[in-house]
Amino acid sequence: MKEIVLLTGVSGAGKSTAMGFMEDAGYYCIDNMPAQLISTFIGLMENSEDYSKIAIVADVRSKGVFTAFTEAVENLKYGDYVVRIIYLDIKTPEALKRYKLTRRKHPFADKFAGRTEDAIEYEKEVLKPIRQSADFVIDTSDLTNTQLKARLTQILIGDDKDVMNINVMSFGFKHGIPTDADFVLDVRCLPNPYWVEELRSKTGLDEEVYNYVFSFDAANELLEKLKGLLDFLNPLYIREGKSQVVIAIGCTGGNHRSVAFAEALYKYFKRRWDNVTVNHRDIDRK
Repeated sequence: MKEIVLLTGVSGAGKSTAMGFMEDAGYYCIDNMPAQLISTFIGLMENSEDYSKIAIVADVRSKGVFTAFTEAVENLKYGDYVVRIIYLDIKTPEALKRYKLTRRKHPFADKFAGRTEDAIEYEKEVLKPIRQSADFVIDTSDLTNTQLKARLTQILIGDDKDVMNINVMSFGFKHGIPTDADFVLDVRCLPNPYWVEELRSKTGLDEEVYNYVFSFDAANELLEKLKGLLDFLNPLYIREGKSQVVIAIGCTGGNHRSVAFAEALYKYFKRRWDNVTVNHRDIDRK
């Protein structure tokens, strides 16, 4: 079943921010699509398995937006779709502040000889029928970008675990610390399998190395403390608007201890979160 989100609302209310969030959440997003083309576009995407979640942004820049939105929604009701209209609203004084900060020109500015306040009020009047028919209306006047993302998460996803992407990676310090890591842990404090002759040529993906690393109480205690810390941090990251966290585990060469730890964390998080990946950057390097 395809999910279609039609996003509209007042200029300056945060549609670009919302679209960025939806892209992070896995939606195929299209900005400023002429409303008259919505039904045609959905028809073209109907048989494609690559586009199960689509978000379309249309606003007053598109003529006949209300009529076209209504027709599109009516047509989609008869297909295998979940359709939501989300309308972003904003109080006029706050919209004026944002326009002054960005120095952008309102779409209807020329119609009112540059008077932005009159342009905003006119826009709201034009969009009133869509606001009344929207499934969700979000007033962004007093919302930060993070709070807007949190509200969209509640509407579109319902569960934080669906929006957070957790990437666990192993690496070797001698090859450099990953520049994209949000959290770096050094496990060189643990016994090194490299100094065990029969384990030297193996990696943390091999059962013998994995078992060796976690045969020490210190390794197991460190893993449990790390799980607790990351369980505490991940919801805080989400609250701050992060949709991805990279957890980098490092040892000397990136072949043994860090690989075993990354695998252990991956297995743990895979049971608790929906979008978890693991990669071993330096596992084939010496």
